[in-house]
Amino acid sequence: MSKAKDQGWELRVQTYSGHRADEYPRRFQFGSRHLEVTEILDRWYAPEASWFKVRADDQGIYILKQHGDRWTLEGFRES
Repeated sequence: MSKAKDQGWELRVQTYSGHRADEYPRRFQFGSRHLEVTEILDRWYAPEASWFKVRADDQGIYILKQHGDRWTLEGFRES
């Protein structure tokens, strides 16, 4: 589980680790919200970071960025 501060929210991410460590996010928490990832809509990679566009169990769409062992919430849209 990783933690990061972004826009005042502490972001904790629990990941699935298969062939690689931290392959993709499974659930996350920021502030008092605890969310399960129900679908990975998109993902893209750069040498310094990975991004995941996910749908959570609240039907919101979230952009999560992993850089090293840190995660940040880059954006979200409520349904």
